[in-house]
Amino acid sequence: MKSKILIVDDEQDVELLFRQKFRKEIKSGNLELCFAFSGQQALEILGSEDPPQVVYVFSDINMPGMSGLELLGKIKSKFSDITVSMISAYGDNQNYEKAMNSGAKEFFTKPIDFESLKKEIGEMILGNK
Repeated sequence: MKSKILIVDDEQDVELLFRQKFRKEIKSGNLELCFAFSGQQALEILGSEDPPQVVYVFSDINMPGMSGLELLGKIKSKFSDITVSMISAYGDNQNYEKAMNSGAKEFFTKPIDFESLKKEIGEMILGNK
């Protein structure tokens, strides 16, 4: 079963980075990545399928318009079974606390440690089977 993951970040170059880091997983057909460059776009993607095919959302916290924390709240209230992890350029405790209290599974700081991210995704994919 292919797992679909949504990455939400206002920085477009993140897409290239993720596609590069997960090249093997994408090629093997275990993983499908989709990208949104704003919180609003992320909600539109999630809302376009019923039920959403996305099983995991990685969202940046600091984005123009809707913040990642606002997005987290909306995803958790609308699509409670989707796992969400937050990414922040700042490993500050305030955002960490807010994210974890709002239902985030993990909190990654930039630059992203792709090894622990792959482990996280791997456990989730294997856990879903």
